[in-house]
Amino acid sequence: MDVFISADVEGVAGIASWSQITPGSDDYAVGRSLMVGEVNAAIEGAFDAGADRVVVNDSHSRMTNLPPEQVDARARLISGHYKPMYMLQGIDDSFDAAFFIGYHGAIGEPEAILSHTYNPRAIWEAKIDGRAVGEIGINLLVCEYFGVPVLLVTGDQTTALEARELIPGIHVAEVKRSFGRYSAESLSPSEARKIIRRAAEESLQGLPKPPLLRRAVTMEVTFLVADMASMSEWVRGVERSGPRTVSFRAADGLEAYQTFYALLTLTRSLVE
Repeated sequence: MDVFISADVEGVAGIASWSQITPGSDDYAVGRSLMVGEVNAAIEGAFDAGADRVVVNDSHSRMTNLPPEQVDARARLISGHYKPMYMLQGIDDSFDAAFFIGYHGAIGEPEAILSHTYNPRAIWEAKIDGRAVGEIGINLLVCEYFGVPVLLVTGDQTTALEARELIPGIHVAEVKRSFGRYSAESLSPSEARKIIRRAAEESLQGLPKPPLLRRAVTMEVTFLVADMASMSEWVRGVERSGPRTVSFRAADGLEAYQTFYALLTLTRSLVE
């Protein structure tokens, strides 16, 4: 049994400030420690359930947040920025399950800690087939394409709600309750890790194997400024549908994700 873990950090218990998750900030070491603790809990749960291989993709910011020497030695770690598949780097149809650890709510959610959708300085809203989604919904496209079921999502109550709405039967480890973008009530790190380890193990019992879902996808992206929408039109198939909004239709979820990531990378020059 092979398990893929996409590890973010905003949804980790105890995280409530950008300073805890931004390299160079005074509290960054605290954030890294909290993040690796929850990732290791998920790894432990996977191996306790009988996993043969666990691959962890560091999926936050420049993606060098997880100290390699602190990650459970039984797992493989993918790190480094500008990966071809970003938050899903390393996943393919050889995996039996995927976990989204430390995830967070979409930009615009009223009660979601450190809410954003991929790039808070570029993306105002993302929709898939007319439905507003966050990173769970966008990343789910790739997992569906490869036939890898997402069995566990961890984060705050907004993250849990999005996961349950998008993925029937999903296991959720709700490790904190957000009051807004910059405040939350968290479980203690030790308690959060116990819950994640247990949820990871339980989620892998009676492992489902869904069919490949390679359906056409329509995606709409609204940017913070109109220049970003103008630049996005350089990508073939992307059309302007509003002053700050573009849309495109993809043959399947993988193509949709790759086009979205191309827009994200292209418009980065306007915010960096």
